[in-house]
Amino acid sequence: MTTEERSAPALDAAERQMLEGWLDYHRATLAMKCEGLTDAQLREASVPPSEFTLLGLVRHLAENERGWFREVLAGEDLPPIYGTDEDPDGEFHLTEADTWDEARATWLAEIEAARANAAKVELDGLSVGGGRQGKPFSLRWIYTHMIEEYARHNGHADLVRERIDGATGE
Repeated sequence: MTTEERSAPALDAAERQMLEGWLDYHRATLAMKCEGLTDAQLREASVPPSEFTLLGLVRHLAENERGWFREVLAGEDLPPIYGTDEDPDGEFHLTEADTWDEARATWLAEIEAARANAAKVELDGLSVGGGRQGKPFSLRWIYTHMIEEYARHNGHADLVRERIDGATGE
């Protein structure tokens, strides 16, 4: 995923294509915010002592892709990618061994799995896995939530990127 692949959905797209288009737009926006940075820069905390980094954010969104599209939507029984019982926010606790190449590959693999699982379900189709108050989620709700999740975190990514090297923009 690169900035060349980033485009807003068509103004006249049908609902499903619009939702998928906006989610892909926000996925590509996050990739754009990380482009051209070194592993060391991607590990730079936003405002110490916070551990919020662009690398941690990509790992967090890989966890979200897995959680919503694989565990909730499809009912897959999967362990967290980075978190543990002792460290549920492990995606944000980076070591020198954590790399952009690994995080990016994991994130992109989770996006592909998300797309494959979503393709099997209608917008009004309900999740197989976990729900709130014992009720499942519709795919429409999951898409909307993931767009919100990426949009909110892309705002954070804007600020982190500007702090790292001064780059601003969409």
